[in-house]
Amino acid sequence: MNPVRRILAAVGLVTASALALSACGSDTATSPSSSAPVATSSTASSSASATGSAAGSSADGSSVAAPSSVTEGTFPVTVKNIYGETTIEQAPTRVATVSWVNPDIALALGVVPVGMDADAYGANADKSTDWKDEALAGLGASIGTDKAPAQWDAANGINFDAIADATPDVILAAYSGLTQDEYDKLSKIAPVVGPVAAGYTTSWQDATTVIGAALGKGPEAAALISTVEGKISAAGAANPVLKGKTFIAASLDPTKTNVSIYAAGDTRPRFLTALGLTQAPVVAANTKAGAFYFEYSGEKANELKSDIIFSWGAATTTLKVLQDNKLLGQIPAIKSGAALLTSDEQLTLSISASSPLSLQWALPKFVPLVVKAAETADGS
Repeated sequence: MNPVRRILAAVGLVTASALALSACGSDTATSPSSSAPVATSSTASSSASATGSAAGSSADGSSVAAPSSVTEGTFPVTVKNIYGETTIEQAPTRVATVSWVNPDIALALGVVPVGMDADAYGANADKSTDWKDEALAGLGASIGTDKAPAQWDAANGINFDAIADATPDVILAAYSGLTQDEYDKLSKIAPVVGPVAAGYTTSWQDATTVIGAALGKGPEAAALISTVEGKISAAGAANPVLKGKTFIAASLDPTKTNVSIYAAGDTRPRFLTALGLTQAPVVAANTKAGAFYFEYSGEKANELKSDIIFSWGAATTTLKVLQDNKLLGQIPAIKSGAALLTSDEQLTLSISASSPLSLQWALPKFVPLVVKAAETADGS
């Protein structure tokens, strides 16, 4: 599937204007979902109870594990996914990844994939992301060097031929939209760490836990989750103006008559909640069970009450444009100007397809935007 289409599919929307809704993942600084990562060692694992971490810091202070081979842990290990279970008989040495998030997690755990998707949406000049490049540099595998992972074209979906050519001994897809057919085809190449939740809804914590187990780095994965959650929590605590502010995460498109709103289980609301904000009651009141977003009639936009609202969209979707819109201009937070609007694709990707690396990269860039909206809500 084309990456852009894949982004849209990730949120169940297919209109170009909905691009800003981006990939659906599950970043969160809350605890991993109860449904979650289900990684179990098939043998009694003394290493699973080990403490400590190989995690270190990259140049920008983000948490990246020290370079190491994939030899820790106890194997075989069995990890569950929505299509069944995958047993990895021995420590993998050639790790391939598909989709976003998965290569980030491998890198954060000190493992350089032999190959990964070339990024399209939100990509930099190296068809990568800034946070991934920082991690690759820290591991001595910058793109363009001999140790760099292959980057395969995923413009038309899973690149089975390129993945097979990389001769991996495990394929990481814990965060992905793999179909059963795609999962089965990849499984003929190598064991697949498949999606923990369908349709790009695996939380970054769950993906990290499962991938950590598959790579024999369970303790490091647990420490990494704790580190990143701690940084998000600290960022919220350092900005008391955020505490208790109600928010709505949405996609505001002045060409549409509906408002696309993210529910509590989606990436973005989870991230804002982790910073200390509270999702507006109108969201929960209109969310169907299991849904991560819903469409809300623009005719009732005045009922979308919250202190702040945030949305990704086209650069032309400015606050003035929204305030002048007959329907969207009725949203209270748009009226007051307490809106967080951005068209930055890489920032959008960092929050939407969240990973331990992307979130640490995003914090200093995203939090000030939220703070500014919150201060506007306070009239300061």
